[in-house]
Amino acid sequence: MARTQGSHSDITGPRIRSAALRLFAQHGYAAVSMRQIAKEVGVQAGALYNYIPDKQSLLHSLMQGHMRELLAAWQAQEKPQDALALLEQFVRFHIGFHMQRSDEVFIAYMELRNLSDENFATIEALRRAYEDALEAVLKQGVEAGQFTLPDTKIATLAVIAMLNGVMTWYRSGGRLSLDEVESVYWDMVRKSVTA
Repeated sequence: MARTQGSHSDITGPRIRSAALRLFAQHGYAAVSMRQIAKEVGVQAGALYNYIPDKQSLLHSLMQGHMRELLAAWQAQEKPQDALALLEQFVRFHIGFHMQRSDEVFIAYMELRNLSDENFATIEALRRAYEDALEAVLKQGVEAGQFTLPDTKIATLAVIAMLNGVMTWYRSGGRLSLDEVESVYWDMVRKSVTA
């Protein structure tokens, strides 16, 4: 099929990803067709296949891009040596990073079930790398005598689950600013890991 007049690979490719992200978050992966994505972008349905092999690859690419961006952003942080300060940094980083990416967060957690086994394995490995970064902080705090935790893996999953909750209810312009919410969450996390 011919390319729609005015479409360019350096523009159309990112527009496909953006449209798919928005549509998957709004309607769910299973309910969105390639035709809907094409219509949103303004290209013929067949033209999508010049940019992506199929819808599964597109979903995987969106999730993988989000997780790689998350890991790179965390790794780029200048980190304090003290475990308590580092845990506070993680809490604030996690909330701040994810609040700017609500569609990506929704898809990253709600659409895992729609990944093929192979694609699921790659996303799970990236998620595990992020969890391992937090668990390393918790282990450091336990070793330093700053944290009291019976199981650092369970604590890791509990902290991430708690922090992810912010994305479901927080609205800008509400009773508390995002900084205030981060402070409240940091206080709750701190109390949950210290004796």
